[in-house]
Amino acid sequence: MIRHLLAAAWLGAALAPAALAGSPIGAPRQLTFEGARAGEGYFSADGRAMIFQSEREPGNPFYQIYRMDLETGDIRRLSPGHGKTTCGWLHPDGRRALFASTQADPAARAKMQAEREFRASGQTRRYAWDYDPAFDLTEFDMASGTYTALAPAEGYDAEGAYSPDGGRIVFASNRHAYAGTLAPEAAARLEHDPSYFMDLYVMNADGTGLRRLTDTPGYDGGPFWSADGSRITWRRFAPDGATAEVFTMAADGSDARQVTHLGAMSWAPFFHPSGEYIVFASNLEGFGNFELYLVDAAGRREPVRITEREGFDGLASFSPDGATIAWTSNATPARRSQIFLAPWDHAAARTALAAAPLRGGAEAAVPRPEMDTTDPAITEADLGRHLRALASEAMAGRLTGTPGEAMAADYVAAAFAALGLEGAGDGGGFTQSFGFTAGVALGPGNALEITAGGARLAPEIDRGWRPLAFSESGPAAAREAVFAGYGLVAPAGADQPAHDSYGEIDPSGKWVVIWRGLPGAVRPERRTWLARFADLRYRVAVAKSRGAAGVILAPPPRLSLDTALPRLAFEARSGRSGLPVLALARGPAEALQAGLAPGTAEAVDAGEPRPQALGGVEVAARIDLVREAHTGRNVLARLDLDGLPAGEGRPPVLIGAHLDHLGRGETSGSLARPEERNEIHYGADDNASGVAALIEIAQHLAAERASDRLQAARDVVFAAWSGEELGLLGSAHFVEAAQQAAGTESLADSVSAYVNLDMVGRLRDRLAVQGLGSSPVWAREIERRNAVVGLPVATAEDTYLPTDATSLYLAEVPILALFTGAHAEYHTPRDRVETINLAGLKDIARFAALVVRGRAMDAEEPAYVAVARPRGQGGRRSGGVFLGTIPDYTGGDRTGVPISGVVTGGPAAAAGLAGGDVILAIAGADLANIYDLVTALDGLKAGETVPIVVERGGRRLELEITPALRD
Repeated sequence: MIRHLLAAAWLGAALAPAALAGSPIGAPRQLTFEGARAGEGYFSADGRAMIFQSEREPGNPFYQIYRMDLETGDIRRLSPGHGKTTCGWLHPDGRRALFASTQADPAARAKMQAEREFRASGQTRRYAWDYDPAFDLTEFDMASGTYTALAPAEGYDAEGAYSPDGGRIVFASNRHAYAGTLAPEAAARLEHDPSYFMDLYVMNADGTGLRRLTDTPGYDGGPFWSADGSRITWRRFAPDGATAEVFTMAADGSDARQVTHLGAMSWAPFFHPSGEYIVFASNLEGFGNFELYLVDAAGRREPVRITEREGFDGLASFSPDGATIAWTSNATPARRSQIFLAPWDHAAARTALAAAPLRGGAEAAVPRPEMDTTDPAITEADLGRHLRALASEAMAGRLTGTPGEAMAADYVAAAFAALGLEGAGDGGGFTQSFGFTAGVALGPGNALEITAGGARLAPEIDRGWRPLAFSESGPAAAREAVFAGYGLVAPAGADQPAHDSYGEIDPSGKWVVIWRGLPGAVRPERRTWLARFADLRYRVAVAKSRGAAGVILAPPPRLSLDTALPRLAFEARSGRSGLPVLALARGPAEALQAGLAPGTAEAVDAGEPRPQALGGVEVAARIDLVREAHTGRNVLARLDLDGLPAGEGRPPVLIGAHLDHLGRGETSGSLARPEERNEIHYGADDNASGVAALIEIAQHLAAERASDRLQAARDVVFAAWSGEELGLLGSAHFVEAAQQAAGTESLADSVSAYVNLDMVGRLRDRLAVQGLGSSPVWAREIERRNAVVGLPVATAEDTYLPTDATSLYLAEVPILALFTGAHAEYHTPRDRVETINLAGLKDIARFAALVVRGRAMDAEEPAYVAVARPRGQGGRRSGGVFLGTIPDYTGGDRTGVPISGVVTGGPAAAAGLAGGDVILAIAGADLANIYDLVTALDGLKAGETVPIVVERGGRRLELEITPALRD
């Protein structure tokens, strides 16, 4: 027994201390055991399999490539068994594999024999990778068993990976060194150090379209894609090969960034599926001791070490859902490398990274408010200082739930604290946290089975079908299916008949099959009317209200509609549907609908309801969606003006601005040009301008109080919201928390009034002051306060606005929203500090401060006016088209849609529209306001020319415009 215990203790010592205390790595387990050693291993796109390399083939001393089924444990060799192979990757379709191989080398077997004889002789040599010029990228078809060399050429072609969509391959090669005549010095170098000439290439998955991405001295290799295919990470060696660092770049080779600066051998980087950070290996702790580290994807902070064991731990990769990490380690009894798996704690990883010091230990590099050096008055200099901090590289676009957003929140909180304000957030602190779902991914348990015409189909996930992001997860038992056309239910309008896609059919307990999009063979006016009721979530809600067990989206037969599966794109504001919702590709959809009555397709596309049962069709599914939880932070502070504890005096006046923006354009709101994608969206106007003004107003009012020039009837609460760009998440959370505390949906007794600052940095000819319809008090306030400042003001009654003011208005709080208008830089990386009108921003901040001061000094509560939501507002556009117009929100309450400009090269520019025009009608639909235009867009088709009527200089012009498809 003692011997057994000692043996167990020895084995545990060999395997145990893999992760540091607090590491995101859970308890590891060894995955591979067979053979002399195993190398790198990577998960399949569905997480059900792993491709790996191992020395286990009898008679072959080199690596071969294998596929392990992680559900059965079955292993299949994919490489031919002879020659050398390395660097395997599975195609997203699950039917193909990619690896580098020398199998076509006539000398392959002779090299195997020479290596066997060397090892048998007892001789040893220092380990070094073999850059055999006979390596070619090889694709293996797992069904036919055939091999295809992709773009073969002399030179080492290896380290390849398919892009997430399967359309491209990134790889490393020194082929250019073999393509021509080298100078004698370079030829000698190639002879003894072929790695020096390694660079990265990209090509189409079939081997065409080859393009070189890097061209630097030294080895560039080991490239991998980010989960969204937008970026590539790789290792770059110094020219002397002594050190290596981790880099990233855009998928087209632009925007290369070094993310580690360790001066060690840092290599084998791999993106986490979230895209927030990279795992890599480094020998920072000792020449032969490779440990795993994390680094944020932008390289702003020092890497975080996550393993602790003398020996080799490297070649890490993540499962597609980000919940498992795999890596190669020699933590085995024989000290031979094998592959290990462990659970991965994404939240712990994010926490560790957020706590890491900024690169170089320069904490001073973090933008700090330093309020003791600013002027108590509102000044252009101080506004510029705050703008530069909030729209800095360090804050990386302030996307909600990221370190950049947390840094921005810390900045604002520090400014409020330095001013002597009191925290009004959670537990009396300055921040108020809220959780939200930041993304969704396919889990490993998705399955679909269709029985149609006596045949059973099992379409492949992510190829033949895909659940939608707002679908419920879980099993859905086999049930009958019914067809309900486009799934539209619309009442009659003034000149439009009602429409009910369900007719007399009863969908209770059945799957409802509906077509994507809108009827294609109806007039634009009809499509415009139906588009009001075509929001996909609304159609699903209608199906649910009628008892449907699930909804299946299918592409309509007409060829003009893109039949690719809808993206698995999550919107934080969307919520869940309460039932399974999935989309079919055309092939499975046609099989499912094969029993439709003749003429159905033509009639439904012409706008006729033709509901019918799909006899003999049953559908069963299991939907497995993994939702990624993040945390955002509002910043809340109270300026005590009434001398009473918080909550005991009159309701405070609230002033706020959202501090978040779009990061690098990861959200659906980015309007970046193709060449700008993945760049930081600095958000100087949207909405660093509003937050800078908010801080300056707080400082000004605090100084007024300190000098006894401000004694008011109520306090002022300052709010820097987060999550605005994702759907007013932060302000909505504030309202919900306040409603719970008050025990009522109305916040009339909790907040007196709210002033919103959103995009106030680009004052040109007018300041839009919106929300006057929410209370009669605002006209008086504007008159009195602007008499001091003298701003050119354009007022609007609108109360339902695409900004945080709406969250407060819906809770019965009078609102006023300040806005300087849209511009061509909106939601792009071009929204930078240098575009800001600081003089105008100063005047707007002064005006807002006076309005807030006036509301704080008034002991009477402002009256709240309930306004009906404008028709056409609140739904998401389903048409996906755009005109390329820039609305002029400062145009005031006039009929039509004023525009301040047009997008260069867009449809509006081609049609002859120009800044200053007022759009009066499009496709026969009169436009009274921006909401009418949003609704009208839903009724338009990309590529179909329609009439557009504009007013220009008092004249009515009739033009034609051809809408384009929105990217």
